[in-house]
Formats: sequence, C-alpha cells, structure tokens
Amino acid sequence: MQPFELTLAAAAQQISAKALSPVELTGSVLARIDTVNPRINAFSNVTVELAVEAAALAEREIAAGRYRGPMHGIPIGVKEIYDMAGVPSTSSSRVRADYIPEHDSAVVAKLREAGAVVVGRTHSHEFAYGVVTPQTRNPWRTDRMAGGSSGGSAAAVAAGACFLGLGSDTAGSIRIPAALCGVVGLKPTYGRVSRTGVTPLSWSLDHAGPLTRTVEDAALAMNVMAGYDPSDKGSVDVPIPDFSAGLGRDVSGTTAGIPVNLFTERVDAEVRTAVDAACARLADLGVRLREVRLPFADEMMDTEFAILQPEAASYHRQMLREHGDLYTDDVRRALQAGESIPATEYRAAQRKRALIRRQWRKLFAEIDVLLAPTVPTAAMDAGKPRVTWPDGLTEGPVEAYIRFCAPANLTGLPALSVPCGFTGAGLPVGLQIVGRPFDEATVLRVGHAYQSAVDLRSWPPRVDAEQLSSNEQPSHSSVRV
Repeated sequence: MQPFELTLAAAAQQISAKALSPVELTGSVLARIDTVNPRINAFSNVTVELAVEAAALAEREIAAGRYRGPMHGIPIGVKEIYDMAGVPSTSSSRVRADYIPEHDSAVVAKLREAGAVVVGRTHSHEFAYGVVTPQTRNPWRTDRMAGGSSGGSAAAVAAGACFLGLGSDTAGSIRIPAALCGVVGLKPTYGRVSRTGVTPLSWSLDHAGPLTRTVEDAALAMNVMAGYDPSDKGSVDVPIPDFSAGLGRDVSGTTAGIPVNLFTERVDAEVRTAVDAACARLADLGVRLREVRLPFADEMMDTEFAILQPEAASYHRQMLREHGDLYTDDVRRALQAGESIPATEYRAAQRKRALIRRQWRKLFAEIDVLLAPTVPTAAMDAGKPRVTWPDGLTEGPVEAYIRFCAPANLTGLPALSVPCGFTGAGLPVGLQIVGRPFDEATVLRVGHAYQSAVDLRSWPPRVDAEQLSSNEQPSHSSVRV
C-alpha cells in the first residue's frame, strides 16, 4: 500500500508513531496528483512549494516532540471559495481571477495551525452556484460528472489526491459530490463551522464542512474545524464535543426515521435498493427503524430557491453590473433570476422556513436520525446531464440532486452522506443520515457503525486514461506553483 492510499486516521497514527514522515506522505500525494489530475481535473492550483515547506516544518516539529494532533502533516485540498493568504482564491471564476487574499479563511487558519499541509486549491462550480463542477470529472467513471459545487474536493479525495477536501453546502454541495464520488461528506449544523473568509452564496443557507474517505476521518477534521467565531454572524456559541469520541460505540437502541414521502419520489431503482440494504444493515446492528412522514415535503424546493436566489443576487449585485460578461452563462442567468424575486416573496419564504424548521425539529423529538438517499440517481453523463423517470418527467442535475438535500439546508440540521454501494455501471450510491441540531456526534456514530459493518468495493478508483475519448476530455485549468 502506498501512503496516499491510507485513510486520514491511519496516516495520522503512523505519523504520530514516527513510522511515516509528513514529507514522505506529501510526496506520495503530490505524485498521485500528477497521475490523476490530468484525467479528472480536481485541482485548479497545485501548491507544490507551499506543501513541501509545510511538510518539512511538520517533520521537524514532530521530530522535536511538538506533535500537534491528528491533522499534523496531513495533506488537504482547499475549495476555491475559501480564502488562502498569498494564494489565488478565484472562486473558480474569471471575475476574481486576480484576487489574492491577505488572510486565511477561519477554517484554513485552524487547519494550518493544526499542522495540515495544503497541497492545492480544488475546483468549484463558479462561486459555488451549481451542482455540476463542469471542470472536473468523476474518478469512478471519467465520462460522468463529479457533482458540485464541491466537486473538485470530492473527486480529489476519491482519487487519493488528498485526505481532506474542504467543501461548502448551500443546497447539497458537500453531500451531492460526496455521494456521486463515493466519499464521506458532512454538512454540519448551521453555525457549527465558521464561514469567515468563505465566499458566500446564500448567507442564511451556507454551511462549511469536510469531505473525507471515511466517517472517522470526517470526525477528526471536525475536531479542528468546528468552533464559535464572532466574526461570522451565523456562528453559534455552543460546546464543541470530541466528534470522534463516540465512534465505535454500540448503536443498538438508536431510532432512525424512514421517510414515506419526499425521498420516495422519483428514485432510481438501484439507488433505492442500495439505501434499503444499508438501512437493513443498520437494523441488524440494533437500530430501530420507524416510518415517518416529513412535513412540508412539497414546499421544500420552492422555499429553498426563494431564499437562495435573492441572497446570491444581493451579494453579486455590484460585480454583476461591473463584470457581467466574465460570469459563465448559467451562473449569470441564475443571478439575474434572483434579482427578479420580489422582497415580499423572499420574506414569505423566510417565514415558511421558520415554520418548516419548527416542524422538522418536532419530528426529531421522536427519532435520533433520519435515513434516506443522498441523491435520487448516480452520477449523470458529463456531456448531457439529464435523467428521465418512468413517469416521463425529465430532470437536470439541479432539480434531481437538490430536492433530497435542500431539507437539511432549510432546517440547518446536520447531514452526512456515506457511501453505501454501487450501481451496475460501477457508480457510487450515498446514504444520507440527518440528525438533531448540533448532534453531529450521533450522526457520525451511526455512519461509522454502518461503514464499519460493510465491505464495499476496493479503493481507489482506477481513473484510467483510456476512459477519456477525444470529446470527453475535461477542461484543464490547473497550474503548479
């Protein structure tokens, strides 16, 4: 096994025991990036010199007995919308092609302080406003999309090109690419992780969180990322647990809600089979399954977009006036649509969301977690991303992928996507686990119990160059600095 193939937890254990050096680990990851990035284009910017310097510093500190914890010496990828001091932070947009921040975002600062080694910037859908990340391809099938907007981070983690990828989630943008790329993605509770220094999409819906290979890895990342930040108006001052402390504990007696609506409509048969099998496996572990009906199921999407679109348009208003020609067509149209939503509709949507939040939290008085598919269908074709359901309805990525993820954004509840199988075409399927406010610990414990009880297909994906035909090549825009 090569070092890049380890989990974050295993790599941290070896580094702590001085059986593996951060320099060796970083070198393995950089070599892996050289191999896979030309095929999947997960990274926009590979920060080689910064990574080598950080790894060497970590090695010296650990040799001197100054080990900082499990993130020390661990290579990570940082989504383009996170500020990094002295490094281009473009939000994957020509609008910010020349933007170089003076300061790190709060999360990047925490991770660097913990000793993490940043190996590069990962592609985002422009300004995180989309669910495709068109620059990036799926490591399991490079003719398929990676998902978005955190597609670069998800693809990089899946391909073994970093151990942690930073993501953001406004309507599913951590969980969607996690499910499509076969990795773990956690959207924490709203206010749990600071968004200071992260380019906003929709301030009242945005969440920052990790993408990792395993649930244990996500818990270790959260131990560093979580915390109150007074500079983030959405941040909530609540106690920070050790997110990894409860992993491995018995889940017997935990009550899981199984939806009889919303998550049952227009779901691919292979996805449904994989998720049902995952729920049955958790039942074997002692989890009590209970059918539940979700309130306001038919109003989720309309409420989500009535909030997201005007908030996004408000943030981009000046830039859209001055640099509208630099935006991609899909993002420009979405921003213009947001400008047409009246304030009365936005205020009504916020009132509706408050009601949805109250009713969903009442639901969690009866259950510990909710189990459902993360997305209704596996990764769509990168060239023609559409799905046609048996009833004749055709959906694009936005409609198909957001409708199962939006509830956790509207309610602010923590939600985890865990790989739970593959389709016949070899594409990953994700199980979504939603929990009570600020109870990521239970969500992670259930996800870890499931992941520990199953043996999914071997990792990493092959990422074969032969899979790419001349008309399937990703648009390369990565550089090495």
